Amino acid sequence: MSNYLFSIVLTVHVLVGLGIIALVLMQHGKGADAGAAFGSGASGSVFGASGSANFLSRTTGMLAAVFFLTSLGLSYLSSGTTAKPASIMQDAAVTAPAPAGEAAPAGAADDSKAQSIPK
Repeated sequence: MSNYLFSIVLTVHVLVGLGIIALVLMQHGKGADAGAAFGSGASGSVFGASGSANFLSRTTGMLAAVFFLTSLGLSYLSSGTTAKPASIMQDAAVTAPAPAGEAAPAGAADDSKAQSIPK
């Protein structure tokens, strides 16, 4: 369930980030106000002369708040304790062949290939 929720929050986070980028690029800079006074057509826009600036800045602020909340949510979801991965070597039964001068361990066959390897 946690991976599913993490994926949803991550998707919302990325989409909100892209939305913030788009809204910031659509906004006019501070220097654009002087150009609008000389008839650049801003008064004929959908939101009016200053309506688009208020709408875009408020929407950017709301998306920034959602971006902040999803950032906190992602950090909370990723900080959950997970089981440590077990080592591969913990489950493996490591048995070394007996040295040449010593007797083979109990249960080892006398015709094993490990004893016939030349040194």
